[in-house]
Amino acid sequence: MDRSGTSPPSAINDLHLLRGSVSSSGARSVDVIVYLVNDSAIPLTVDGLSATTAHELHRKILEVLHLPDVAQEVFALWLISPFLEVQLKPKHHPYKVCRQWHDLLTRFTNCAVEDLHLDEPTLQFRRNIFFPKSRELQISDEGILRLLYEEAKYNVLEGRYPCDIEDCELLGGLSCCLEMGPYSQEKHTPSTLRPKLQSFLPSYLCKKKMGILTAFRNRGNRQVSFEETLVNTYKAATENVTAEDGDVTTYREYLKKCHELPYYGCAFFHGEVDKPTQSFLNRNGRKTVSVAINMEGVSVIDRKEKHVLLSLKFTELSWDHTFPDEEEHILWLEFDGDNEGTPVNKLLKIYSKQAELMSGLIEFCIELSQGIDLPSPEPMQGNSQGPEKRSKLRRQESVLCNRIKNLTTIDYVDDGTEIKRVKPKRAASFFSRQSSHGYASVQPSDTHTQS
Repeated sequence: MDRSGTSPPSAINDLHLLRGSVSSSGARSVDVIVYLVNDSAIPLTVDGLSATTAHELHRKILEVLHLPDVAQEVFALWLISPFLEVQLKPKHHPYKVCRQWHDLLTRFTNCAVEDLHLDEPTLQFRRNIFFPKSRELQISDEGILRLLYEEAKYNVLEGRYPCDIEDCELLGGLSCCLEMGPYSQEKHTPSTLRPKLQSFLPSYLCKKKMGILTAFRNRGNRQVSFEETLVNTYKAATENVTAEDGDVTTYREYLKKCHELPYYGCAFFHGEVDKPTQSFLNRNGRKTVSVAINMEGVSVIDRKEKHVLLSLKFTELSWDHTFPDEEEHILWLEFDGDNEGTPVNKLLKIYSKQAELMSGLIEFCIELSQGIDLPSPEPMQGNSQGPEKRSKLRRQESVLCNRIKNLTTIDYVDDGTEIKRVKPKRAASFFSRQSSHGYASVQPSDTHTQS
């Protein structure tokens, strides 16, 4: 998937310890390090690591962090590297999956041979992608909210959660309030915030120095800098928090704003899409994208430009995974559109060795959202009205707007020449979906045998 940056310096040594120092009987006590998103380390001593499940490690982490039992549902254990991110099921054995990491990289990534042999995953404690957003704001435990905030902030700053500039500034002001204390006119000035700008705003925005929609924006006859706007949002955030509320209210406000993003709480995958033909030379090529999947839908994000190319709820799409030439795996997304005013079905091809994972995860999310264990289908119903609501929030050229013109799609109708039209229902299409892959396909077969 899409983690940028590198693993913490000690991670490779830690994983060699995790992978290589346990006997086949698993009787030894072994020191294991689990990382939070902010790279804080949680040291654990584990007996019989090879037989220890993700659920058992999860319980130990809750004890160390003094988190309530509900955190068992909110968070999950992940194996993370720059090439692949895998959320573990409670019954999985992290040690065994880690031992097979190179096999997973071979199967699901295009990383070079030298990278494949050097890459080592870190074990991370992160948000569970299957935990509904609707339940997040019902949480009152400050420790859980702080961890959710830190993960959301990391994703905003790294560009995994693209945001409009105005929203970045609002989120930055809330972060200032949480991390620098209440606003003080004497202490917190534009000049004092300037050196810390990239701690509160995405670096890709801060590096862009010119442009009406980038680091400076015209307001009247003068230009207002990021630092000045950040001071204003910082001040407003402080004024909206009472002493009784403390940080809990501010954490919730930050998360609430992030909930407006269609890719909040997603799993991220690497992929490529065809570029539209450019000029008379018919040069196109491919664009690198991140494919973000959560309990509500699928978003395709331009990794370079940090904006949405396509975002669809599950009720708006059909999908399939194919590899016709046995070389390139393709995730197909089908959705309604128009071609010069004529209603058509559109097909988008996403090239990715992780297409099998994406297809399985989409199917699992749809099945889970229809299950009785969820509190209600409110997130899906709410999002059925989402486009109308978001249209009021979206500004011209918002990063959240679909950019269909930036994609090469196959358009077809009843008598189309590309593909014979088969009228799809929203739950299916001409794609045949006779088997249920499930999310278990993310793991090698011998590590997730169902009991």
